[in-house]
Amino acid sequence: MDRLFEFISNHPVLVGTFLLLLALFIRNEMRRGGKTVTPQQLVDRVNRESAIVVDVRDRKEFEAGHIVNAINIPYASLQTRIDELRKFTEQPVIIACGMGQHSGAAGTMLRKQGFKDVSRLGGGMVEWRNQNLPVTRK
Repeated sequence: MDRLFEFISNHPVLVGTFLLLLALFIRNEMRRGGKTVTPQQLVDRVNRESAIVVDVRDRKEFEAGHIVNAINIPYASLQTRIDELRKFTEQPVIIACGMGQHSGAAGTMLRKQGFKDVSRLGGGMVEWRNQNLPVTRK
């Protein structure tokens, strides 16, 4: 640990550049996928704004338990099936995935296709289940 502080004091420009690049990377990743909503905000947006939930997990995971009325389009086929969502371009769209690993990229894809209000569920379905919120099975 002492060597770390010694390195920082001997290379302030290098460390400063690294921290700046790290901050820019984090900011870019957060903006790329759209704003993050909590499970409570998701429920509120669905109830008040008729938001659409798009679940980008595989069909097997989706059938094991998903948010009520969610539309399942697996991430791997989202690009080819995006026309199924065209009627929702003016509505808020919230993307849910397993742990948040695909929702950012899916959000970017939808925004490039003209969707106005795209958000992602922070923590994905793992967070949804951790908060003991209801899921339905098919």
